[in-house]
Amino acid sequence: MADLAFVDTHVHFWDLSHPDLRYVWLEPEFVHPQLGDITPVKQPRYGADEFVAETRFANVTKAVHVQAAIGSADPVDETRWLEAAAERTGIPTAIIADARLSDPDVGATLDAHAAASSRLRGIRDFGEGDYMRDPAWRSGYAQLERYGWVCDLDCFWEKMDAARDLARDFPGIPLVLDHAGFPQARDSEYFDHWRGGISTLAEADNAVCKISGLGMKDPTWTVDSLRPWVMHCIEAFGVDRCFFGSNWPVDKLFSAYPDVINAYAELIADFSPAEQTALFSGNAERVYRI
Repeated sequence: MADLAFVDTHVHFWDLSHPDLRYVWLEPEFVHPQLGDITPVKQPRYGADEFVAETRFANVTKAVHVQAAIGSADPVDETRWLEAAAERTGIPTAIIADARLSDPDVGATLDAHAAASSRLRGIRDFGEGDYMRDPAWRSGYAQLERYGWVCDLDCFWEKMDAARDLARDFPGIPLVLDHAGFPQARDSEYFDHWRGGISTLAEADNAVCKISGLGMKDPTWTVDSLRPWVMHCIEAFGVDRCFFGSNWPVDKLFSAYPDVINAYAELIADFSPAEQTALFSGNAERVYRI
């Protein structure tokens, strides 16, 4: 196991028995649009207690929870549930909550999230269509700045130019690219497109790359298969604008938790101690203010 303290910037918790929370992506009949059948992770509960127990030998010092209760009537109910878990266990350290940024009343939702937990650090919104250029969505996005919050963004390489423009238009809002742009294939042609997209987004100084979830389209991954993707992210964004995440427990489909952390440590083994610390914890602590 790596000796570096690790801030896990991408975890998901759930409780399917919770009366007010709905997890559409975990319902029995739901087929994930990118991953297909994820039945093995559709257990009734995976919460802070389970995460702490599973990672207690992995030197995880902090964790950032990213919206999971997608489909709930009130997205703030998830924040309240997570806050209660954090008060009990210390995890999650930070919360990236759910909100529809195009909703004209989204300000009230953001206020309610902020009131529900001091651990709120940002929003993730799965927008539809060309949403990053939509004035209504951008109006909601702009409100993140008054809280000092980030936007965690799911974005494929095809829309990296729109993401770059979004980040530049709102320089006071850190834009965090989830899952290294969630590369959908591992062939050389796709890699070239993805590499160009990553470099395009990196042109925005306030954009940050979260290197996580790479097992989702590389289920038999090895350190060598991860290497070009991880290294290009770091080359494009620089050491100070990258950090790692696990995407746990979704990536439990493809490996054990220590395997992921050890792979990251091996990939950056030739970096300086200060750079390794930045990638494993320091950058995440700065961006998420934890």
